[in-house]
Amino acid sequence: MAVTYRLGRSALTSLPAESLPAVTPGLVRPGIVHLGLGAFHRAHQAEFTEAAVAASGGDWGIVGVAPRSRAVLGALREQDMLYSVLTVGDGDDRARAIGILAGLGHAAGDPHGVLTAIADPGIRIVSLTVTEKAYRMDPAGRLLLDDALRAQLTGAAPATSIPALLARGILARQAAGAGPLTVLCCDNMQGNGARVRGLVEQALDVAGAALPSGIGFPSTMVDRIVPATSEDHRRRAALALGAQDAVPVVAEAFTQWAIEDDFPGGRPDWAAAGAILTDDVAPWETLKLRALNGVHSAAAYLGALAGREMIADALDMPGMITLLRRLIAEDIAPTVRPPAGVTVVEYGETSLTRFANRELGHRTLQVAMDGSQKLPYRLLGTIQDRRDAGAGPGWAALVLAAWMRFARGYADSGATLPLDDPLATRIRAALADAPDTPEGTVDALLALDEVFPPALAGDDVLRARLIHWTAEFARHGVEATVRGLGS
Repeated sequence: MAVTYRLGRSALTSLPAESLPAVTPGLVRPGIVHLGLGAFHRAHQAEFTEAAVAASGGDWGIVGVAPRSRAVLGALREQDMLYSVLTVGDGDDRARAIGILAGLGHAAGDPHGVLTAIADPGIRIVSLTVTEKAYRMDPAGRLLLDDALRAQLTGAAPATSIPALLARGILARQAAGAGPLTVLCCDNMQGNGARVRGLVEQALDVAGAALPSGIGFPSTMVDRIVPATSEDHRRRAALALGAQDAVPVVAEAFTQWAIEDDFPGGRPDWAAAGAILTDDVAPWETLKLRALNGVHSAAAYLGALAGREMIADALDMPGMITLLRRLIAEDIAPTVRPPAGVTVVEYGETSLTRFANRELGHRTLQVAMDGSQKLPYRLLGTIQDRRDAGAGPGWAALVLAAWMRFARGYADSGATLPLDDPLATRIRAALADAPDTPEGTVDALLALDEVFPPALAGDDVLRARLIHWTAEFARHGVEATVRGLGS
């Protein structure tokens, strides 16, 4: 049946009950400014927050801020800030409209408006999903300061970057006497709360200020696979929802959120929505970063090199599941202290099952983006912990070698591979000055101190294994190499 009308408040009376928002749109006053209005936030924290408010009340509407693009903002404004989440892969499609958005902002176009929102006393949480590169930090947590960022931090230029929005937003809030605030990072960085606190402290120092009291930086672990929305997803979302939605998001049924319970200004009752409130997020975040994200990256780089478009296709490669299970059991499990009641191997098996969900349409090149920013958290920690324990770098070295070959920019077939990475220029320059040999590739990339800490960059055992696997890929191709490991 064709769906002809557009999602908006006027359309809600025509939606089936199971598709209606859990809160009345427009009635929940804002309590959260969220930086990063992408699909993941709208399918994860926003959905959790709406469920929490529906269960326990509170003024926790979300002011969603897009850092750069206006595309989503325009569509949301036309739809009265409503959108839908399409859940796929566990039976019939399900779609529900989400009504927790209480305002919209654009950091690039109206940075003053964003700072004003952060300084509002009604706002008690500033949360973020902006990906690792937007924080402008190197793997050691040092602020990557340049003249443009310095100008933003000192007030000589508008605050459009994440470090400047946070630092100057906190200062504006302090000047307004707006009360305590929590900065809640929801990006995949290990110890993300402490890292963002360090970032803010460095940014404030450049601005000539210190961190005020009453600012919390809890750590979090977020987990839900949210692939790019396709035209087919839009069609299916309209059918399941009962209205046309220009900006639906698609997600798997699985969703998880572990949060360090440190909120000086209060928080929604996220536990009522199924979130895990804890004193220590570290076991959850390490487990997820290594046994889910790290395994995801492994499938992405190996699959892309072998010409596989989708993650599910990469898992179908002969020997791939065996290799990934060995990576989980032999390398990752010894380095992770899992939460009570959870085993790393079982968690890893769940990850593999989720990755095999073809409904998600997760592309290898999508997962392979930003490797220089992701791998320090997803893979290099595993290697470092194994080396510190006196063990070899194991199968994790094979995955790292796959990234190094991927960075060369061509698949085993000779097809061009895009290097979508904030350090792309630096990586290409390093490789251009090095021979296109296993040794040349490995040595050039290990020398990137923005990615590799000295202990790994100078590890002769790791270097030898990387050269070995890079040579194997060059000699036999990734697919044959992986097949041989599974036989």
